[in-house]
Amino acid sequence: MKKLGLIVNPVAGMGGRVGLKGSDGPEALDRARELGAVPESPTRAIEALRMLLPISDRLQIITFPNEMGEDEATQAGFRPIVIGKIVSGATTPNDTQAAALQMQEAGTDLLLFCGGDGTAKDIHDAIGRSMTVLGIPAGVKIHSGVYATTPRDAGRVARRFLEDESTGVRDAEVMDIDEDAVRQGHIAARLHGYLRVPDDRNHVQTAKSGAAPSEIEALKSIAVGVLEEMDDRRLYIMGPGTTVGAIMDELGVPNTLLGIDVVQDKNNVASDVTESDLLRLLERSPATIVVTVIGGQGYIFGRGNQQISPSVLRKVGGEHIIVVAPPQKLASLSGRPLLVDTGDPQLDETLSGYRKVMTGYRQYAMHRIGD
Repeated sequence: MKKLGLIVNPVAGMGGRVGLKGSDGPEALDRARELGAVPESPTRAIEALRMLLPISDRLQIITFPNEMGEDEATQAGFRPIVIGKIVSGATTPNDTQAAALQMQEAGTDLLLFCGGDGTAKDIHDAIGRSMTVLGIPAGVKIHSGVYATTPRDAGRVARRFLEDESTGVRDAEVMDIDEDAVRQGHIAARLHGYLRVPDDRNHVQTAKSGAAPSEIEALKSIAVGVLEEMDDRRLYIMGPGTTVGAIMDELGVPNTLLGIDVVQDKNNVASDVTESDLLRLLERSPATIVVTVIGGQGYIFGRGNQQISPSVLRKVGGEHIIVVAPPQKLASLSGRPLLVDTGDPQLDETLSGYRKVMTGYRQYAMHRIGD
């Protein structure tokens, strides 16, 4: 029997769809709940665990009580061994660290955890590089390189690792993100340390890379190209990031660098919107979504732009998505595909295939989305 440790951060990612750019700290959680946010991580943990059902007769899951893993493992079809204690509904980073330590002591072969950058930091602080771990992505941004590309891929990678003792491991970056700075529109990320993860570079994401100075001219030409294509009758849902920010600068309208803005007829309609805001706006006008690629990772949906939810994407339609990226950003993927992780596997499949990416003024590249 193989032993799989399971830790779920039950509040990871709650700030995403309501535009809070994170859920670290009690004030952010309270605000997210006030705005109607619901937990995302339980569903994503269950999705990953179901990929392990074919080896359930050879797998022993060790987890913490209730919403920290017991509930998710049971709903996925397992009978987990439950250790530790928590105060249900009031879990803290200390609970995550205690869980990691106890699962290390239990001799688990792999620690599977569900959360975001803050959860990865807590795991690192508890056990360092002493055991192999793998993250199920459920946070808002996820700059760290310790997460599988999607929940299903987390389950697939975990199964391969547990079944094949020859599978190698590698060190992956844990990034420490200052969420208060992010909410003010500033990215303050630093390397916190490393965790050991299964060596599967096709299904475990890399750490996010920043923009290079040489991209500035390309951003300007992309901005001019998008403005030329804009239809004044449509809403334009503008994603986060410096590439889309250059388009907003060219328009001369305010830009929420790490949020979602909406423009129409080259004027600002709404700033830093939530999923609910977008759904209301879509009742009045057809829309186009403009998003960029996360450098080094390749995501276009599901990282930092959860406000553009499956419901929003279905209302807009896949044919009304403009993907923009300077050539350097595509080159940073080293041939890997673009990625989507919306939380809806069927929609992710619909969005897969080859898509045109604007790389400059009237310049395009065809790039594959999905495996």
